[in-house]
Amino acid sequence: MAAADTADPLVHPYLTTAGLLVEAHAGFVARLEAALLQHCDLSSQWFDVLIRLARTPGHRLRMSDLAAQTILTASGLTRSVDRLEAAGLVRREACPSDRRGAYAVLTPEGEARIAAAVPVHVAELRTIFDELYTPAEVDALTELLRRLRGALNPGAARASLPCSEGEPDAPA
Repeated sequence: MAAADTADPLVHPYLTTAGLLVEAHAGFVARLEAALLQHCDLSSQWFDVLIRLARTPGHRLRMSDLAAQTILTASGLTRSVDRLEAAGLVRREACPSDRRGAYAVLTPEGEARIAAAVPVHVAELRTIFDELYTPAEVDALTELLRRLRGALNPGAARASLPCSEGEPDAPA
């Protein structure tokens, strides 16, 4: 559907598109969190932090990069990492090149917890995507979302790139 301009901005098709995206996100997160809580006793917020660390070389990210990849504010991420640290799932490490910076690092306990949660999460994702889309549609959706994220949240896109060899903050 083309995004035709209308005389009445209240019926602009982009309002519908944006509303559907927000509503779909809310339902998506609620469904995934319910499965994680039921089967893993893990909130979606904790899962989000742990999966980002687990999928990063060295299982560590600068707090600023972790914040860019999650929907948490800087203070929300700090509180979440504080709780994860108290639970023994994450630890903080000082950044050698920036005394103000810190890394969040996945602990062995955190690795075990996320390893147990990922199959539950993937099974729920599989149920959702396989019921609604063909594999080609999932690929197209992924590419469209990657493009949208890159335009609207370039910090997350940059933080998702692997560190180059020789960079001071490259994971060991």
